[in-house]
Amino acid sequence: MATEQMVGFGGKQAWLAIRSDSPGEVIAALGLRDLGTVPWRDGIDLAHLTDDRVAVTPPVDGWILATGRYLMRPDRPVDVIGLSAALHTEVQYFATHRVTESHRWQRAADGELIRAFGYVGQTGEVTSWHGEPGPVEREAGLPGELDEESTVLVGENDVLRVAAAWSIDPSTLSGRPAPGPLNLAAAG
Repeated sequence: MATEQMVGFGGKQAWLAIRSDSPGEVIAALGLRDLGTVPWRDGIDLAHLTDDRVAVTPPVDGWILATGRYLMRPDRPVDVIGLSAALHTEVQYFATHRVTESHRWQRAADGELIRAFGYVGQTGEVTSWHGEPGPVEREAGLPGELDEESTVLVGENDVLRVAAAWSIDPSTLSGRPAPGPLNLAAAG
């Protein structure tokens, strides 16, 4: 029997990268119901197309990825600080939506916010900024320090580059052998 292959994601999506080896603990910490395992293509598609499903990977290179439009909902912002404190680990959040040019990333470890950046291209507004940008962020054009004179222009590819530097660029997963089954979880 052939090994199932992973399916990449990233565009017009939100995801978490969590340094963990337990998808079940991640699902519980997110307050989701575990719906069991699903084929990778089905799970990624459901998470992308619905507002209440999250696909949760097995550990991939030391990281569990959780993705879905549910993680992008403005009425339920992801609390990376609380999640990292609850799981006693590093948690990263990424979101990108190229239609509105809305791009975000956050990084917390053991309940401490390390870095946060948010940007809305339609207005050119930086919506969040905490900590100093690292080398990959500077390469994307972010200033070392944000002030009124700063010009910021960030795109979807920059979010994926930051993800690759911090943990995993999920768009590169396609075609790789799956290290295990994909779990599907639901809100409520």
